[in-house]
Amino acid sequence: MATRRAPKYGLTDLLAAKEMVVVCGSGGTGKTTIAAALGVQAAVQLGGRVLVLTVDPARRLATSLGLGPLGNTAVQVPASAFTEVGVECRGELWVAMLDTKAGWDELIRRHAPDAALRDQVLANPLYRNITGRFVTSHDYIAMEQLHDLHASGQYDLVIIDTPPSRNALDLLDAPGRMKEFFGGRLLKWLTVPYRSRLFAAASKPFTQIADRVLGSRFLQDIADFFILFQTMETGFVARAGEVERLLVDDRTTFIVVSTLEAAPAREARFLADELHRRKMPLGALVLNRTMPVSVRRPAVVKAAAALREVAADTAQVRELGKATGAKPAEVKRVLTEVSERFRDITVVAGREAERRSELETAAPITAVVPTMPADVHDLPALLALGEHLAAPTSR
Repeated sequence: MATRRAPKYGLTDLLAAKEMVVVCGSGGTGKTTIAAALGVQAAVQLGGRVLVLTVDPARRLATSLGLGPLGNTAVQVPASAFTEVGVECRGELWVAMLDTKAGWDELIRRHAPDAALRDQVLANPLYRNITGRFVTSHDYIAMEQLHDLHASGQYDLVIIDTPPSRNALDLLDAPGRMKEFFGGRLLKWLTVPYRSRLFAAASKPFTQIADRVLGSRFLQDIADFFILFQTMETGFVARAGEVERLLVDDRTTFIVVSTLEAAPAREARFLADELHRRKMPLGALVLNRTMPVSVRRPAVVKAAAALREVAADTAQVRELGKATGAKPAEVKRVLTEVSERFRDITVVAGREAERRSELETAAPITAVVPTMPADVHDLPALLALGEHLAAPTSR
């Protein structure tokens, strides 16, 4: 009886089945480039309206896609960009860049109970500085914008390139931290002195000293801001709950991007385990900038060993010197250097293979992307990268 093979299932199938894709992982692993390549792949192969919400694309990449400066407003990659490289794009590719300040401004406008309060918050002298550092604000705004884009119904697929985080859980915890902030002690501590006359009288000596050290009305300005902010608690808390529900929705999937270096690989495994624990849908793992499998093939390893043997054979070195017009010492140095460097490469490749086998169990799909021959900064390179991403794997 013939053995039935497991069905092949790749990233393109995953993109076709989902409406929202959250690309995450530690910084420096190529998340932005992978997100862009996924968007190109989806628009070309699947059609529909595809949006990539990115953190900060390389300027050369934006220029090569026919885009000017990017912001919160999405712009379409012109169809001519695809036809010029001989590719038929079945859908539309749109790109926007995450703008934290504009995102916070929009949140204030949405949740402020009236225009007067909205204008007070936006005009507060501490608003820009505080929101730039407030409760992992980049991560929270990223999740907010994902929610808005999904609710708008304008796009068939939204791919979000998440901000680089020191802690992979910042992204997952951002909505919950927003809810905790409004119910936490910090907000009460900042505002009680200005709501309670008794507390204000008791703390007056401290505030007077603080004003002399930090500047006139420094603490008052902070309190004014948070008192205004507290009036929007209901809207913020309700919205954070909606964002949390979106992250576990069947229409959402997470794609974890990592290299096979030790630190990013550990972070990727930790993030994958946390996604499973929180019942958030991990759809795929992308292993980026990997070494070619060929360097570990027995025939190639044998050839490298033969180079070491030739370098140690004086007669063969002399013959090679005659054939190449080089001095024997130079020939020996080159052969020795090449064989030693290749041996180092095979050691690294072996470690990568071990880490890959450990990580592949974390997700139903593992896409392996080799180190590209050149920097990915134009559409042809994104298309080539997309081909590696789209290669089917056993589910």
